Amino acid sequence: MATAQPSPDVPGPLADLAARRKEAYEGPGAAATERQHAKGKLTVRERVELLLDKGSFTEVEAFRRHRATGFGLEAKKPYTDGVITGWGRVEGRTVFVYAHDFRIFGGALGEAHAAKIHKIMDMAISAGAPLVSLNDGAGARIQEGVSALAGYGGIFRRNTRASGVIPQISVMLGPCAGGAAYSPALTDFVFMVRDTSQMFITGPDVVQAVTGEEITQNGLGGADVHAQASGVAHFAYDDEETCIAEVRHLLTLLPANNREMPPYEPADDPADRTSPALTELVPADGSRAYDVRPVIEELVDDGDYMEVHAGWAPNLVCALARLDGHVVGVVANQPAALAGVLDIRASEKGARFVQFCDAFNIPLITLVDVPGFLPGVDQEHDGIIRHGAKLLYAYCNATVPRISVVLRKAYGGAYIVMDSRSIGADIALAWPGNEIAVMGAEGAANVVFRREIAAADDPEHTRRQKIDEYRAELVHPFYAAERGLVDDVIDPRETRPVLARTVAMLLAKDSDLPRRKHGNPPQ
Repeated sequence: MATAQPSPDVPGPLADLAARRKEAYEGPGAAATERQHAKGKLTVRERVELLLDKGSFTEVEAFRRHRATGFGLEAKKPYTDGVITGWGRVEGRTVFVYAHDFRIFGGALGEAHAAKIHKIMDMAISAGAPLVSLNDGAGARIQEGVSALAGYGGIFRRNTRASGVIPQISVMLGPCAGGAAYSPALTDFVFMVRDTSQMFITGPDVVQAVTGEEITQNGLGGADVHAQASGVAHFAYDDEETCIAEVRHLLTLLPANNREMPPYEPADDPADRTSPALTELVPADGSRAYDVRPVIEELVDDGDYMEVHAGWAPNLVCALARLDGHVVGVVANQPAALAGVLDIRASEKGARFVQFCDAFNIPLITLVDVPGFLPGVDQEHDGIIRHGAKLLYAYCNATVPRISVVLRKAYGGAYIVMDSRSIGADIALAWPGNEIAVMGAEGAANVVFRREIAAADDPEHTRRQKIDEYRAELVHPFYAAERGLVDDVIDPRETRPVLARTVAMLLAKDSDLPRRKHGNPPQ
């Protein structure tokens, strides 16, 4: 097993070992490396060295070669077969990794290449440690035919087996086309680098031949396309160094496996710190937009959080952060985008994030300011009912600590879906001034009192009277608290201390689910 470039000046069989190890370490040579660098890409070993703590990498099967014949393959049998596999440490914790070497067969997957990946995936599952894939490959090795395709099947099966057991992170550092794209889609997080990484099932040439549409590789499946339009990528960065540094940061927030709690890190930020700014950050007027991100910054340790899917479905914010040293998942409506409504994309985004947090023992904090689900023919025809049900299912199924805070308004079915007390939130809180109701007072008055308003001598005056009447009767801040649907109405400035105490109390929560093979969530 190789961990570093060896010294060549040793006698006898050791000299042969050193020469072979050097060949495996250096790969196809300087010219291939220069071509890789000319594309703005690092080499496979440069990437592994950036990902893992210095000197911690242990390589597996560096001397593996393919056994294929035909099409000239028997004359070209490089060590590693185009993929580096092994394990190392990130901030002292074990992480398994496989990384494609584009300089060898364009990183294409063949039978031996796949076997190496299968082995390291099995090792990661057995050891209960995260798996990171550094992807830079041209898909299946065409010269090996169906054997290469079968190799992908083994990867997909292991991705699925590992799902919810160990964190799986895919880092896209080059092309990923055809069936190869399904492995990243099965993992928990996908990172991409602008301009150099692309993902698509059928490339631009095929798209043009079939549909007549002309498009570039980046236009079809580049980082921003998947981070903003398709939702396939959770993170997009301008360069590999930043991308890999952020992968390391994400790993510090995740447990090694589903049997462990996320790593605790003592906080310098006092748990009892109050936040006077919160009273200004959230306008009292429910029709005024604001950015919920500064609210999150006020609540979490040192204002530091890692937003997931920041560019996709921006009307819902999902983030990982620490609260008094404990990792938490934050789900928040974003009034700065579409007034914070829930739509198809936001529902899918939230559901996936909630499921991940639940799988890996990460408590959930939900910040609610939602006017409802987005109305519209397109939303209804595209299945807002079943997509909205995904978020509902994810929350109802979650057994981790769950705390919800109504910041301002919570209307209709969207209020129920956003981890309300009625679907199992452990603690439901609200700020004074909140409006929890079937709908806003204006809309409700127009429905309930429409005949009286229409018959009045001054319909507008009557309408205003009825709005005030409805608000005083059903939409005042303590209506839900009086009925046990909110556990407490709290001073906004005290939100961080209250959340910190509540998370600490709930960490020992133990929930039993009915015995079943698995649920059948809405699709």
